[in-house]
Amino acid sequence: MIEDEPHLAMGLRFNLEADGHEVTVATDGESGLAQVREDGAAFDAVVLDVMLPGIDGFQVARTLRERGDYVPILMLTARGRPEDVLEGFDAGVDDYLPKPFELPILLARVRSLLRRNSWARATTPAPPAEKRAEVLRFGGNSFDPATLELRVGSLPYHLTAMEADLLQYLLRNAGTVVSRKAILEDVWDLHEETDTRAIDNFIVRLRRFLNEDPSRPRHVLTVRGIGYKFIADPVDPPREEGPAAPRRR
Repeated sequence: MIEDEPHLAMGLRFNLEADGHEVTVATDGESGLAQVREDGAAFDAVVLDVMLPGIDGFQVARTLRERGDYVPILMLTARGRPEDVLEGFDAGVDDYLPKPFELPILLARVRSLLRRNSWARATTPAPPAEKRAEVLRFGGNSFDPATLELRVGSLPYHLTAMEADLLQYLLRNAGTVVSRKAILEDVWDLHEETDTRAIDNFIVRLRRFLNEDPSRPRHVLTVRGIGYKFIADPVDPPREEGPAAPRRR
């Protein structure tokens, strides 16, 4: 846990340990990064506050992801605006819990991240087939919602929760044009006024995972002025789409 407020850190540590977890506490971003760097394999998840002395929680998450560390991250913050939530997910966090929060909700979120991480590491048996979400296949690739693993050909990639939710939404709506506003509301339950262009950053990352040529994407097409359309099994590299041209009279 990386939390600089002593009383909150002590209370969370007590309750997490009472729930059966072993907890290490860092009080600032630099020391938290140092602990994960020195013994990253020992940590199954990180509970991370945003407002920290020195580097903030957003930068901590970015640094971990940039060096290839995909330990699940639950971000805690009093900054609950949609823009702040998107910034957290854009930094690579897996889940986001605005303050104030109910303790049972936090404990449930931590358990969920730990289960997901154990499935991804294959250190525990996978959940029964009837309880697992189906593996989604497209164009010679596959995505497993249970482990957040995207396989492009034979190459595996671990997605953040937000990237995974977006990809699953696009896959399940393949062939249909979806607006940026619909993505915000249907995927991430963000109903307030938010800069919908923030979604473009996530689309860019998905295209990189899929080895898309930005000038001629095959799977994730931009429909100018509206949003995006996912093509599951493209035949030829299509051009980006625009709204239908008006009929001449």
